[in-house]
Amino acid sequence: MNAIHEVFPYLRVSNAAQAIEFYAQAFGGVEQFRLTEPGGRIGHAEVKIGPATVMLSDEYPEHGMLGPTGDNRPGVLLHIHCDDVDQLFAQAVKAGATVVRPLTDHFYGERSATVRDPFGHEWMLGAQIEALTPDEMQRRYTALFDR
Repeated sequence: MNAIHEVFPYLRVSNAAQAIEFYAQAFGGVEQFRLTEPGGRIGHAEVKIGPATVMLSDEYPEHGMLGPTGDNRPGVLLHIHCDDVDQLFAQAVKAGATVVRPLTDHFYGERSATVRDPFGHEWMLGAQIEALTPDEMQRRYTALFDR
């Protein structure tokens, strides 16, 4: 069997240079490098957010590569698990993220919120508030439907 080493989210955005700056301000992202065309369009960039690498590029409409637009909901949600979700949430909103779902404590032992970045991608920001077994999470999940 072929070993898989990593899986990278790869975002297409309307302005990769602005997205790199936003990810730095909102999530403490650190640009690793970028490949820029002579005209300024970014063909590929990598940003480290915590231990994860997020890849991104400008849109390439001529190749059908487009980012989310308007109120269209993206089909993928990126989840950042951190120590202090309240602080990261405030930082993301201050950087220009839109609140999709406010900070909430959940039955599965996590406090989380969802924000949309200015480029249309959604990020779930979360922190563990209690350690639960999968059985306990299932018990609590089932109880939600017994109401």
